[in-house]
Amino acid sequence: MISVIVPVYNEQDNVEPLIKELMAASEMLPISEFIYVDDASTDRTQETLRQIRESTPLLRIIRHSVRSGQSAAFMTGVRAAGNSLVALMDGDGQNNPADIKQLYECFRDNEKNNKKIMVAGWRMKRQDSSLRRISSKLANGIRSFFLGDGVKDTGCSLKLIRREDYLRLPYFNHMHRFLPALLHRDHVQICQVGVSHRPRIAGKSKYGFWNRFWVGILDLFGVKWLLSRGFSEKLSVREIL
Repeated sequence: MISVIVPVYNEQDNVEPLIKELMAASEMLPISEFIYVDDASTDRTQETLRQIRESTPLLRIIRHSVRSGQSAAFMTGVRAAGNSLVALMDGDGQNNPADIKQLYECFRDNEKNNKKIMVAGWRMKRQDSSLRRISSKLANGIRSFFLGDGVKDTGCSLKLIRREDYLRLPYFNHMHRFLPALLHRDHVQICQVGVSHRPRIAGKSKYGFWNRFWVGILDLFGVKWLLSRGFSEKLSVREIL
């Protein structure tokens, strides 16, 4: 079964339409819950979620007491998830819940050969401003060169992963931007699937170029260090009786 994790911060106008799409996706997929993690919103996001929950039994709501960021929200949701598979996605409506089907099919096709898999979406046609597309392309290029993770679009939040693989990762703020590299460190296979991307209809983006650039550069060095400190792929463990 699949738990869908959706972090939100001040997305009151995007909550209802996205939940309707999640309900439609749950009719085609083994989705038993979607967990909205409200990162201390200051608008009516929490009230809107509470109203929708009255008629939506699959919806669970978790709220942070202080704003902690997307990485913290994803970790909170994964820890709370009741299923072995978790799908991660943005709450702004730009990810299409229907695309979870493609990720799930890819996971099932590959799990026979390797149980440790993450399926990562990559946005085939970005529906963002020119500045965001250029900055994202630059960031992806720098990250890929520095870390060698081989992933086209780590900025796409839409991903499907085993809960236990996610929970083994070292947590730090902004870690969600480096998931493929961190999972490679733990010898998790990364599969990539092209997904759709939609323009933001309501609300405002919480990210800009400068509030991501310098912290991203610092994080690169930290992640590079972490990659050199993982377990060997050749290591096996057995108890002697």
